[in-house]
Amino acid sequence: MKDIKTILVIGASGKTGSAVYNRLLKHLPNDKLKAASRSSSTQFDWNDATTWESALQDVSHVYLTYYPDLAIEASAAHIKAFCDLAKLMTVKHITLLSGRGEPAAQTCEGILIDSGLSWNIVRASWFSQNFSDGFFKGFIDAGHIALPVKNVKEPFIDIEDIADVVVESLLNPEKQNKLFEVTGPELLSFDDIAAQFTNILGREIKFSTVSKTDFNNMMLAQDIPEDVLSLLNFLFTEVLDGRNEYVTHGVEKALGRPATSFKEYIANNKTRF
Repeated sequence: MKDIKTILVIGASGKTGSAVYNRLLKHLPNDKLKAASRSSSTQFDWNDATTWESALQDVSHVYLTYYPDLAIEASAAHIKAFCDLAKLMTVKHITLLSGRGEPAAQTCEGILIDSGLSWNIVRASWFSQNFSDGFFKGFIDAGHIALPVKNVKEPFIDIEDIADVVVESLLNPEKQNKLFEVTGPELLSFDDIAAQFTNILGREIKFSTVSKTDFNNMMLAQDIPEDVLSLLNFLFTEVLDGRNEYVTHGVEKALGRPATSFKEYIANNKTRF
């Protein structure tokens, strides 16, 4: 850790960013960490490049998350410009959170790998925490998961595992310049998810497939922003098309332990439901 001057956590108020920042506090003093977001004291906005340079001042390492998702068209230009600026400002290392099965995300991965900086890619499956801290929590509270998908399966990953992998990549030079594709340990359909919630919470949670129109209307009624809704539609109709129906062992390769199961995630978060 001798080469760490300051670590910048972009999206420090978000799901993975907050978990990464809190873990880093256990390893580094406050003055070696910067928490950046659109609303923090270190301001960072992907749509306002004037905020980037001040955020990168005196920074050696970066945890990079992109809002709303690397899947959107604007991401590649932003990631290229950010990497160029980071290199100019003598940043040494960037760990990028990426998504599986998203062509635009893989383009961004290539930009970082070819940037001349030390790098890590943490390519993650869908977050388990979407059900406790995200858009789907209302489904669990209501006892009914209603989504525009059918029998597709996904190896949901616990954000706590992602954060552990990210911190390892930032603090351990031996793990750098590697891609860690991280998933949970098992493939689960949304019927499987509902059954696990039912068994562990002790109340019925059911799943049903709804039309894209009905799903959009439900999300709009919850005041989900239209740009986020557009992204969700892309993820449900393209990314959740079966292309990601496989499990990887990225967590074990990075940390030497297995990934957290979905059952463990529910049990660890019962008070949130």
